[in-house]
Amino acid sequence: MPSNHGAIVRRVAISVAVLSAATALISGKPAQAPPSAGPKTAVQAFKNIQVLKDTPADQLIPSMQFIANSLGVECDFCHVEGAFDKDDKDEKKTARKMMTMMITINQENFEGKKEVSCNTCHRGSPHPQGIPIITAEAREPMNTEAMEHEHHDHDAQMPSADPVIDAYVKAVGGSDAIAKLKSASEKANMAMGPGKVAVEIYEEAPDRRVSIAHMPGGADSVTAYDGSEGWLSFPKRPLRIMNADEQYAAKLDAEFLLPSDPRKAFTELKSAKPDTIDGKEVNVVLGINPNQPPVKLYFDKESGLLVRMVRYANTPLGINPTQVDFADYRDQHGAKLPFQWTIARPFSRFTMKVDSVELNTPIDPSKFAKPAAPPPGPPAH
Repeated sequence: MPSNHGAIVRRVAISVAVLSAATALISGKPAQAPPSAGPKTAVQAFKNIQVLKDTPADQLIPSMQFIANSLGVECDFCHVEGAFDKDDKDEKKTARKMMTMMITINQENFEGKKEVSCNTCHRGSPHPQGIPIITAEAREPMNTEAMEHEHHDHDAQMPSADPVIDAYVKAVGGSDAIAKLKSASEKANMAMGPGKVAVEIYEEAPDRRVSIAHMPGGADSVTAYDGSEGWLSFPKRPLRIMNADEQYAAKLDAEFLLPSDPRKAFTELKSAKPDTIDGKEVNVVLGINPNQPPVKLYFDKESGLLVRMVRYANTPLGINPTQVDFADYRDQHGAKLPFQWTIARPFSRFTMKVDSVELNTPIDPSKFAKPAAPPPGPPAH
């Protein structure tokens, strides 16, 4: 079993989206496949794929992440470390049976929609809880009237989101201050295990962003989005191009970490039922774009500032959530920027803290240049 420190390092590394490591880990080294006109499927790109054969290759890793999130486990729960294509573990064989069962249930009962998922039964545990839990204190079951009220609240006509968005734009300095934000170069630090990792962040409006984490051992981990394409790299792993959902997430992060008007990020904004975060009232707005799950934006009712964003990524098995909490807004030449943000997923989180920032200084174009891919290795035998 890996040490606790090693587990922490792995979780944090995954959390910062340097997921290129997982590309080779899911099923061993990628299998060599003949060139084709369309994107590769999982069975074409990886070894020993038996269930998700027709899944796009770039969706296999997010699918594995969904399983890990749903069961509260890491890769080595099912896979042999360093030989992920092997079938030595019974858990891997069981996982295949469970995926087949889940897919069949959805096809035969829900028109193929992902109504039943790993998380439906597991809820963060390797073993489903088949017996109802006795709570520490007695609780009243939800009655029919309460359920009806909740249903009607969900369908009720909500007011326009414009006042909430206007308050946010004003809170971060106003439209003129936002328009003057062209770039930001930040020095930051990120907690990683018992220590910290130094991070450089470069941003250019409206949505170019690269973060370079200087990992232990001297190598760098890079997460980058150049406005049209994103990529990930991790020490000793090949460069990996972001899939569409990852690029969408990277674009959203870039647009809100260097403040902009949310109306430019979404085709539609809808008010939702207000909520509370840490005892403070927040206004909730849904950001909607075609073919994407709605993004939840939480604005502090008193300050108007964005304090939380929850975004979702579709996978063939279910939806992976990511929560970003923004804090420590500071005035920088008339515009307010968050100097701290925490990115959380079901079983991992990390906090980034900015030490210094320079606004509107030229950034070397090479920072946003995608590294050349290494030459292909010898064909598999």
